Amino acid sequence: MLELISQFQLTNSQWFIAYLGVFLLGFSKSGIKGIGVVIVLLMAFVFGGKASTGVLIPLMIVADVFAVIYYHRHTQWSLLLKLLPAMVVGVLFGVWFGNDISEKFFKQIMAVFILITVIIMIFMERKKNKSVPTNKFFSNGMGLLSGITSMIGNLAGAFTSIYFLAMRLPKNEFIGTAAWLFFIINVFKLPFHIFVWKTVTVNTILLNLILFPGVILGFLVGVQLVKLIKNDAYRKFILLVTAVGALVILLG
Repeated sequence: MLELISQFQLTNSQWFIAYLGVFLLGFSKSGIKGIGVVIVLLMAFVFGGKASTGVLIPLMIVADVFAVIYYHRHTQWSLLLKLLPAMVVGVLFGVWFGNDISEKFFKQIMAVFILITVIIMIFMERKKNKSVPTNKFFSNGMGLLSGITSMIGNLAGAFTSIYFLAMRLPKNEFIGTAAWLFFIINVFKLPFHIFVWKTVTVNTILLNLILFPGVILGFLVGVQLVKLIKNDAYRKFILLVTAVGALVILLG
């Protein structure tokens, strides 16, 4: 194992940051949504922007499997199926689009969209508006943006969180539906990372084996924390963290 670790030539501080990133990945997949921006920034700091997506994708799939097993009984399939087709199209667009635009410019545009949507959601919350958006433009728009941002930056969580909050999903239904959605999408993305972007290699898989325990630990800790959070507090937490994440992207 020590020989395997030494071949990646990372400093102790880089290993610490990488393990913190995958711990937070497991933590987020347990239901503590909205911290995807932090995970992406930590992993990009160690491995670089595009390369880090290849390091993350197999670990995300493993974490998705844990989330699906734990929360599957709460999945709202009708809502998932409304979002999934547009999200698949978004991923395909992201595969093509990802090489032709500045990563910083793309993230700034995305941050503006997230902030605008969060402001609208906060306004709805303050008005105690209990209505649920039924317009297909809303679900398709959120699905498309989720797919594009998922492929380019692994940052789809903000848009799917906004969508599920708008659908007024309770905590466990929110987490269970998101778990299956991202498992399907991340498995769909994997071949593009292997054969098109070539960001998943034998070396990154070996690196995943070293980082994998951090994902498990993060998931187990997160599950215990989620149990303590009530539905209303969960909605406010997701809105707050999503807004802060968008600001981090915008200013980063």
